[in-house]
Amino acid sequence: MNKVMDRLTPPQILTMGFLLIIIVGAFLLTLPLAQSPGQHVSYLDALFTAVSATAITGLTVVNTATTWSLFGQVVILVMIEIGALGFMTFAVLLLTLTKQRLDLKARLLAQQALNLQNLSDVRTMLTYVFSLSAIIQLIGMVLLAVDFVPRFGWAQGLYYSLAHSISAFGNAGFTFFSAPMSQFKGDPYVLLVLMFLISAGSLGFLVWRDLLSWKSRHRRLSLHTRMALATSGWLIAGGFFGFMLTEKFLAGMSSLDVFHRIIDNLFLAIVPRTAGLEVIPMSSLSAGGLIIVMTLMFVGGTPGSTSGGIKTTTLGILWLQSMAALRGQEQVNFGDRQISQSNIIKAMMLAVISIAFVLFVSLILSITETVPKGYGLEYITFEVISAFSTTGFSLGLTPHLSAVGKVIIMLVMFIGRVGLYTVMFSVLNIRDRPTHYRYPTEEIIIG
Repeated sequence: MNKVMDRLTPPQILTMGFLLIIIVGAFLLTLPLAQSPGQHVSYLDALFTAVSATAITGLTVVNTATTWSLFGQVVILVMIEIGALGFMTFAVLLLTLTKQRLDLKARLLAQQALNLQNLSDVRTMLTYVFSLSAIIQLIGMVLLAVDFVPRFGWAQGLYYSLAHSISAFGNAGFTFFSAPMSQFKGDPYVLLVLMFLISAGSLGFLVWRDLLSWKSRHRRLSLHTRMALATSGWLIAGGFFGFMLTEKFLAGMSSLDVFHRIIDNLFLAIVPRTAGLEVIPMSSLSAGGLIIVMTLMFVGGTPGSTSGGIKTTTLGILWLQSMAALRGQEQVNFGDRQISQSNIIKAMMLAVISIAFVLFVSLILSITETVPKGYGLEYITFEVISAFSTTGFSLGLTPHLSAVGKVIIMLVMFIGRVGLYTVMFSVLNIRDRPTHYRYPTEEIIIG
């Protein structure tokens, strides 16, 4: 067994780790103990739920509150936690508690999982990730309990507070209420707490470490943090003002006063950062609103966070590259620093492959699935982007997926969580093969 593990690369081990979690979780969900009385869930539906939970997506083919028992819901919450923080975090925590030394293989795995640039602070960073996430989720639980306990009672209120704190921080999109999340539309307190948890999870642990150690770092943030914060700020502001324009006459929104409309639109701008908590039904949005949601979902959060998507830093680099090209500049600068050419190429490759992947899967699903009357291609494309970015929003396709469609969406969710690069470097066995020669340069006409 050790010889087999030695032959595997870190991306391959990470991929297999997530697969193992999904298989174990699906097995537990098929047990009668995990299902509510009178429910009988097929293995395919249990597997779909396990993939969605581990991929912290939130797309479901069955109702979470009524289908799964308390044990089943706890299994889902554990998978969300592991999927959000990464199984390597828990593996390193176990090694730390048992006072075992981290070998080079484990450090490389942790470095790959958290997008760290060096191996020197792997154990410290992983401990920091676990501690910070536990503190934020505990704060979220207490804040939600202020509203949920009077509303649902002590036992149910505390459970709902814990479950939705985990789901919101993990950007998972799972809800555990019998009633839809739209019951909180116009409730500024609950929405603000959820926005805090979603934003905290989507910022990324490297950004949080930078922010919390700002003074000790001579009041200077890293380039990664500045890029992530700047892009996130522009996305939230753009989404907010976009929804204020497109959803002016949204059903139930026009009757609210200005303050409640602002809160609801701000929540609508933040939640597509792969959180997927559907307080405002996506089917009620205008065509312009759906375009904004799909754009925000596709971008997602920050690298090293609980979010999916191509990430804010990728968008930031591509925007800076475009602006530099329009000005006739060869160098791409940001924050008194020059972005490396390898960074720019990597961002462009990720964006192009992601777009091609979404289009290809949309084409396949347009063949295997039926689009209801009143909808167009957005019915399928929206779902694919939601699965790829691990958001969990739906226009209604997921509960009606065919068996083939379920397998395809499961694959998309898995790739979205593990990452395209990890899949390419593990499953497809792509390797970096540097060439030792160059061809003559020649220009091609563009535009």
